[in-house]
Formats: sequence, C-alpha cells, structure tokens
Amino acid sequence: MAFKPSETVQGVVDFTNIDTSANRTVTIGTVVRGIDTASSKTGGGEFIYLPGVAANIVGALVTYNPLGNTVTLAPNTASLGTPVAVSMAANTATTSYSWYQIAGVATIKKTAVKVSPASKIAVSATAGRVLAGSTAGKMLLNAISVNAATVASATSTVQALIQRPFLEPVAT
Repeated sequence: MAFKPSETVQGVVDFTNIDTSANRTVTIGTVVRGIDTASSKTGGGEFIYLPGVAANIVGALVTYNPLGNTVTLAPNTASLGTPVAVSMAANTATTSYSWYQIAGVATIKKTAVKVSPASKIAVSATAGRVLAGSTAGKMLLNAISVNAATVASATSTVQALIQRPFLEPVAT
C-alpha cells in the first residue's frame, strides 16, 4: 500500500518520511487523512504524527501516549488499555518524528502463525507484532483481519481493518 495525504497540511508530503529536523512544521499528534494510491486501492486511512521508537520497523504495532508524546513497541502485556498504531516508517530515534496509521486497511507485522480471514487480532509475545486469535487482555479492539484467504505462517504481515484501535483494558 502506498498512502498519500488526501488533505493539504503544511509539511505533510509522504507518510513514509522520517523528520529529523529541529524545525518541524507538523505538530506532534496531528492526524491527517490519506488515500491508497497503489494498485491495491485499499481506500482511505488516518495517520498520526509521533516520535520514533527503538527497534521500530515498517508495519510494527506501537502503543502511544497522546499526552506524553511517547511511543513503544506494543508489549506482550495484558490489560494496558492504550491506543495503538501501525508504523509507516522505520523511525528508530525518539528525537525524530514520523507517521503511524490509526484507521483504514493497515499492513501489520505478525509472528509465524496462520491468520484466517476475519480473525480477531492480539499482541504477540514478540514486541511490535500481532497474532490471530483471542488472548485474554491482549486483544486489539477495533481491529480485524481482512485477508481474503488464510495467511501462511511464513508470511510476515497481515492486513487488518483498524479504526483507532486500542489494547483491551481488562482481561475477558
């Protein structure tokens, strides 16, 4: 997928850019809508501008604190209740800024498990990655896989429809 901004915001050119400038033109926490311009044509999405995180990769699932402007790879911890997003760039420096997807069809890194169509998604034992199925207290709420066929365990990503997802606040 190749998302491009669908609305004009000063300083926003490409959601895969990493901003290392001391004079940022985009405010941390800014949300911008985008459209998929690639052949996959998965529609629109929303993206939030946040700092980088150590060991970040494209497609990593991250948690973020909109008040403290902090980002971490989604940990294997139950009942966090925090918002999550999908990294659009391999921004590994907390002093640099980039875009993270919070709505639309996102390509998310996963562990070596199969993912059936329309599967629930949860955080895995590997930080920043997901798996299919129900895991008490680790479910991604407002997220579901949208793959047309079962994704093989050897495939490293899964497509999911997300809508401002967050981690389950209480184990069920």
